[in-house]
Amino acid sequence: MAFISAFDVIGPNMIGPSSSHTAGACSIALLARKMMPEPIESVSFTLYGSFAKTGRGHGTDRALLGGIMGFETDDRRIPDSYAIADRDGLSYSFSFDTAEEDIYPNTVDICMKGEKGFSMTVRGESLGGGKVRISRINGAEVDFSGEYSTLIVVQKDKPGVVAHITRCLSDRGINIAFMKLFREAKGETAYSIVESDDRLPEDIALEIRENKYVKDVMLVQA
Repeated sequence: MAFISAFDVIGPNMIGPSSSHTAGACSIALLARKMMPEPIESVSFTLYGSFAKTGRGHGTDRALLGGIMGFETDDRRIPDSYAIADRDGLSYSFSFDTAEEDIYPNTVDICMKGEKGFSMTVRGESLGGGKVRISRINGAEVDFSGEYSTLIVVQKDKPGVVAHITRCLSDRGINIAFMKLFREAKGETAYSIVESDDRLPEDIALEIRENKYVKDVMLVQA
């Protein structure tokens, strides 16, 4: 028999009518924000499937905008997220794709541009009950939930890089809960996703970057 927690039954603390369309959307955008290394200047959201068809009625757009500004799922500012974004000078846009069918029903692409010019596109999926997963970063397929503190390493697909990452973590006494490797093609860009039971030290990214094949390191604390 599968274990079901009270959280699975009751759902998350949230503002809005739907754990999948409101809380899940907010969580996806909040994760995307945490992956950006600089403040976000502009953002565009492309909603698919049920998000696109019923999103406005469920407040999905407001939740996404709130999440990208750092609001948690139970933040009472979510209903006013448009006004707050306008006040703070955040440029935003929404598009609704109801034609794409070969995609998870509650999916959003979030394209972010930072104040210093850094840009990133993240795809997130709301799985129900407030649970989410990030399924793409800049077009590359990945898979993590944000329920654990997560290290995302963008690297060249070369021998020794994964060993370098795990050694850096082991030297700090950090326990790895899950580790997954995704790559675009042999020898091309790869992503190491490390999820930890522990809060990750902020300076671990600097240590991992010392490997010549590491292009970038993102740290998302649970």
